[in-house]
Amino acid sequence: MIETLQILFIFTILVTLHEFGHYLPAKWFKVRVEKFYLFMDSGFALFKKKIGETEWGIGWLPIGGYVKLAGMIDESMDTEQMKQDPQPWEFRTKPAWQRLIIMLGGIFVNLLLALFLYTAIFSYYGKKTIKTEVVQQNGLSFTETGHQVGFQDGDKILNVDGKVQPNFTRMIIDILLGEKVAVERNGNKAIINMSDEKRAMILGNDGRNFIFPMSGTVIDSVFGVPAKKAGLLKNDEIISANNQPMKTFSDFSTFLQKSKQDSIKLNVLRNGENITLTISPDKNKKIGVGFEGSDVKKLMSYTNFSFGGALAESFKESKDQFVYNLKSLRLVVSPKTGAYKQIKSPIGIARMLPSEWDWEVVWNFTAMLSVVLALMNLLPIPGLDGGHALFTIAEMITGRTLPVKVMTYIQTAGMIFLLTLMVLVLGKDIFQLITQKFM
Repeated sequence: MIETLQILFIFTILVTLHEFGHYLPAKWFKVRVEKFYLFMDSGFALFKKKIGETEWGIGWLPIGGYVKLAGMIDESMDTEQMKQDPQPWEFRTKPAWQRLIIMLGGIFVNLLLALFLYTAIFSYYGKKTIKTEVVQQNGLSFTETGHQVGFQDGDKILNVDGKVQPNFTRMIIDILLGEKVAVERNGNKAIINMSDEKRAMILGNDGRNFIFPMSGTVIDSVFGVPAKKAGLLKNDEIISANNQPMKTFSDFSTFLQKSKQDSIKLNVLRNGENITLTISPDKNKKIGVGFEGSDVKKLMSYTNFSFGGALAESFKESKDQFVYNLKSLRLVVSPKTGAYKQIKSPIGIARMLPSEWDWEVVWNFTAMLSVVLALMNLLPIPGLDGGHALFTIAEMITGRTLPVKVMTYIQTAGMIFLLTLMVLVLGKDIFQLITQKFM
């Protein structure tokens, strides 16, 4: 329930401000705004009220929102106005440069929102960083997927495509987006060549959980139901699982992911005595323990900023987020990587949020998604702001506009594509939610 409230709160802020980014310049250039809707009102609206010339409302489907401008073919697919004589208050009668500003206004507001939120976050909370040099001071350990990709336990990552990454939280995305990973191995330098097939292995098998600090199997904390029921305690050392030796945390993590048994026999060293326990992992193949040295969050450092420093850092963070998401599109459009399966609907995003309200997490998610929303709307796809902007730019260059019938066909094709994508992504996330809860 809390996750749902958080994502609704985030989407309300993002969608409302994005649409105001269109609304304000439209009013400035004296374009009539007929509707302003938070969320989509396909079929019916939860709330609507007409104030002046604009109908303000809240739709029932939380996948976006829109402003309906007079004299424009948009999400409403209302072409009746286009059959009438152009009027001075219509979008189509305005100069191309004004129409372009109106179309890009939502994107501008999203980027401005990200800068504002990151500045506030860094000023109030500071910036959290997990330093790569601290995480891998004793080397790294990897799951079976990491080994298949080419890593070996004890490796230290030197750089990806020649770029040193000081922030370990971004190391995984660097590896996924990179071509050559340089590692230090037994005092020598080795190169791991990445491919789409290797990226698919990482995304498909372990997601982002295939790399850890080198650590043993001494339990640091017990927090999950399976571990508590089994009787595991802090400082227990897991020696073996189903008679298979467990030397490192990654050994045990890999074993759990591969295991198909409902219960596992653990040999545990406790106060110098060997004891045997039986444990049943949960549906996600987790047992609910933390191991000494394996939790990178405990290696987190904090940097405090003045307002000026926070503002400068917010520009850097927004740029980094934009560039990473732009590069990630290459993974999504490459079928071999399987990255398209990682696209999430609001349901999928909500499941990434904490089960307790955390303002720091909420504002960070809002800032990050604001950058994502800006990038997505820049794409030259009919139905998105970038598609409208592309046609306007082409008009400014050529001096010619597309016929209304052609624009209608293109807009219809774009909307069908976007709606199909939304249905597929929503279906995937709903199926995953049902299978993990009830199967």
